[in-house]
Amino acid sequence: MTYHLSKLCLLTLTALALSGCVTLHNGTTKAEKQQAILQMKNETLSQLFKLKPHTRSQLNAAPGYAVFSNANVNLVLASFGGGYGVVKNMSTDQHTYMNMGEVGVGFGFGAKDFRIIMVFDSAEVMNKFIEQGWLFGGQADAAAKASDKGAAVGGEAVVNGITVYQLTETGLALQATVKGTKFWKASDLN
Repeated sequence: MTYHLSKLCLLTLTALALSGCVTLHNGTTKAEKQQAILQMKNETLSQLFKLKPHTRSQLNAAPGYAVFSNANVNLVLASFGGGYGVVKNMSTDQHTYMNMGEVGVGFGFGAKDFRIIMVFDSAEVMNKFIEQGWLFGGQADAAAKASDKGAAVGGEAVVNGITVYQLTETGLALQATVKGTKFWKASDLN
């Protein structure tokens, strides 16, 4: 009984700690936070273009794209994550700042910091994402990276009119989980 109680407390504390990850962007003012998110977006896109040069033309031809920073922790049978990002409408140059949170079940152990790039196939898909924001899926991956050492395994998938790329920044994780991810507008940044 004590083992299960301590496990539940550890999972609860982890979930609470990760819920703070949603607002871990730098800055104290709205403008500073927006600038920090745009800097993360630009750095992530530079990394993506270096690894997959064809994606530059894909993004330029798309009606819009999104870039998110996410921290994820896997503890045996549960997975929790949180992050932030921005959607860019290519026809209006408008940015919509968003948050994300995820919870999952399945085998996993470790933690990782990764970036997600989403390329929208149509303006309708982009607008639906901004307004409704759900993305649900299974994930099986391995990541081993510490600082500039190790290897990052990036994924690519097409889901409901959205091409999704994942780049691992740091962490050590082995997981096979089914996750529910929620994206929503950051009311304090829009």
